[in-house]
Amino acid sequence: MTDRSRFDRRDVLQLTGAGLLTFSLAGCTASEAGSGEESVPRGASSDDDADDNGNGNGDSDEADESENGDGEEDVELVDEEPDYDGWFDDVDNYDGTLDFTGEDTVEVVVGAGDDGLLYDPAAIEIDAGTTVVFEWTGNGGDHNVAASDDSFESELVGDEGHTFEHTFDDEGTYTYLCTPHEALGMKGAVNVV
Repeated sequence: MTDRSRFDRRDVLQLTGAGLLTFSLAGCTASEAGSGEESVPRGASSDDDADDNGNGNGDSDEADESENGDGEEDVELVDEEPDYDGWFDDVDNYDGTLDFTGEDTVEVVVGAGDDGLLYDPAAIEIDAGTTVVFEWTGNGGDHNVAASDDSFESELVGDEGHTFEHTFDDEGTYTYLCTPHEALGMKGAVNVV
């Protein structure tokens, strides 16, 4: 048995369900209790159980949401998860693809997580013509952003505040990685619609 300091999606849904059952049995109803939605702050990750393959395809029909980092707006997960063909199997913070369609610019943090070896968010969906700004935290050593199909690549940098921008003009799924940290799961994806 492992010691977990955070709740994963299943824990939240189980606790929410147990809470609803308790209120129902007591004859109490509360319109706010148990909306069925989970909010995961940007930069946080769920610790999925070992039997989860990490593809984000749960059985829930409910909309999942995540804060986009500015504390003002929630970003939902996409309705139809792209097939990343195992790309995220070893990525700790992948919890589905966040829907940023309708935005002109989207930020992805480089060097996120406790060890500075993650992109956050790990997977995003955007419209064609959207610019993604990758911004370095300065954590985890030198990083880059390199497309697995060699369509774009930043320089290898470790400086906090450094940015790299790429505009995605063509539809498709673009996977990218940090060259020195790929084996440690520092990978991401942009799905362009």
